[in-house]
Amino acid sequence: MWAELRLAWMLLTRLPAGRGEVRVMPAASVWAFPLVGLAVGAIAVLCMLAAALFLPVSTALLLAMIAGLLVTGALHEDGLADLADGFGGGRDREAKLAIMRDSRIGSYGVLALVMAMALRFVLLAGLEPAMLVRGWIVAAAVSRAAMVGLLWRMKPARADGLGRSVEAPTAGRVMAAVAIAMAAALLLMGIGGLIMGIFAVFGVSFMRLWANRQIGGYTGDVLGATQVITELAALAAAVAWTGGR
Repeated sequence: MWAELRLAWMLLTRLPAGRGEVRVMPAASVWAFPLVGLAVGAIAVLCMLAAALFLPVSTALLLAMIAGLLVTGALHEDGLADLADGFGGGRDREAKLAIMRDSRIGSYGVLALVMAMALRFVLLAGLEPAMLVRGWIVAAAVSRAAMVGLLWRMKPARADGLGRSVEAPTAGRVMAAVAIAMAAALLLMGIGGLIMGIFAVFGVSFMRLWANRQIGGYTGDVLGATQVITELAALAAAVAWTGGR
């Protein structure tokens, strides 16, 4: 389990994961994706709290978002940009996949990133401080569990690539990932955490239908975009829930 956790950390972040080779298959590590999400969310929150001691809350929040991007290497945001370029600019399945593999970013990708980052900031800023701390951590965990659900319910669109290397997790590992994410959500947010999880399910269902229609499966970019979309959906749920109280 420690080797699987290390591999999940290596796949989803750019931080050191200890010495020594990790000899497990990527699919075996998916149960730990929500744990990595909890850690990434906690790091961002701690950065925000530290910065808020000296700076306005809005500035501290922006710096914490930057810290989160540095921790993950903007891996998921890069997937969102590639997906937007491919789905928006490709005429057919092959063209979409080719554009998504291209390292250059186009207008669709730029717009997707700008809108996603702006929406993340607005949603986080719309939460009260106590809810912001808990909601951000929960959204980070739930959105990474959503990636696991997508892996379980879809087939790879390519015969190679990162997405292919993490294919076919067992049902037990998928259920473990979901259980970890929802336990954290209920513990930190109560009923609000359940609502965040439901919104994340809506987000991953949308991504599944969209990707199947566009390219007939998932890629690493689809997984990254799914994390961003479901995190935004979960944060929107948190804002709606707290605003209605």
